Amino acid sequence: MGYKIIEGGVTAAIGFQSASAAAGIKYKDRQDMALIYSEVPCRAAGTFTTNVVKAAPVKWDQDLVYNKPFAQAVVINAGIANACTGAEGYGYCKDTADEAANVLRIPAESVLVASTGVIGMQLPMDRIRAGVKVMASGLGEDLEHGASAAMAIMTTDTVKKEAAVSLELGGKRVTIGGMCKGSGMIHPNMCTMLGFITTDAAISKELLQAALSEDVRDTYNMVSVDGDTSTNDTVLLLANGMAGNVEITEKGPDYEAFKAALHEVNETLAKKIAGDGEGCTALFEVRIVGARTKEEAVILAKSVITSNLTKAAIFGHDANWGRILCAMGYSGAEFDPERVDLFFESRAGRLKIIENGVAVDYSEREATEILSQPEVRAIADMKMGEACATAWGCDLTFDYVKINADYRS
Repeated sequence: MGYKIIEGGVTAAIGFQSASAAAGIKYKDRQDMALIYSEVPCRAAGTFTTNVVKAAPVKWDQDLVYNKPFAQAVVINAGIANACTGAEGYGYCKDTADEAANVLRIPAESVLVASTGVIGMQLPMDRIRAGVKVMASGLGEDLEHGASAAMAIMTTDTVKKEAAVSLELGGKRVTIGGMCKGSGMIHPNMCTMLGFITTDAAISKELLQAALSEDVRDTYNMVSVDGDTSTNDTVLLLANGMAGNVEITEKGPDYEAFKAALHEVNETLAKKIAGDGEGCTALFEVRIVGARTKEEAVILAKSVITSNLTKAAIFGHDANWGRILCAMGYSGAEFDPERVDLFFESRAGRLKIIENGVAVDYSEREATEILSQPEVRAIADMKMGEACATAWGCDLTFDYVKINADYRS
């Protein structure tokens, strides 16, 4: 495997600290701001929403990631998204960066910002500034500080989402850690809701961006909760080089090892988002094997994972395989439905449901037991080639509607 899964999140890597604060932006009973800080400047990479309606923090971060030499801090708030807020909202990104720069004694152009929450409301800058000051004085590098930051960025999330791995590069121990938030309005195109990855690896900015851009296609881009691509989708990856490995400046064994470890962190976080979809009771994984091309496998997997009828069947623990075959049929990918085999799988067992496009004599009771687990997998063998793809989603429940009907109130 080349890497080891370890405990932690954004503070797992050397030189990274975090803090959180209860700023009272929207929530009155919990922490709602987080700060990530590196002791030294970092190479920065990022991926961002392709929604034409982009939140002010997305525009701010795109400019810094693409045009500035380094980043050193990220300020995040939950409760208000700072989206559809015009020039005033963009100005508040600068005001937030200026405040952080002042208290951390770093350049304002090295401060990234991120927001999540209700669209259309302006940030209460007096509370934002106060929160930044509190966090700057409360930074810590232990795992508890990282966990508190992961909790502070939640909106409708029910659990914090962290992951970390370590590996050896050139005889040096390198760590990659991250946190994310996301539960609703999840159908990424380029990345996820909000994700923050930190590493002490020494790697060039170009290869850092290449690794992230390539990996989101197989991780965050393969997640869907409800088919809605957010205005705020952002993944930021910061590398401060403090592990002391020889800088990765070209593709080779060290780069591939770094990419594999990064993939583990990103996939873990992506699955945690899918498994915490608003109101859901199960993580639903769709695995396409035997496809002609990777592109077709991706299309097929995402078509099934976004099918509301299929998601409802998973909620009802109903082996309604016709909905899966139907979703594959309208995906746009070409295949022969009379060659498809389909299986359901969970910790309760594995069961073949159809063979060559026709139902086999399976036990409905056994199928229901398999589909009643907290993690459920559908595997479709197209028997057309060697390509495969995996997508993650969740079931569709009554609570999803309740949560989103009352979100602003």
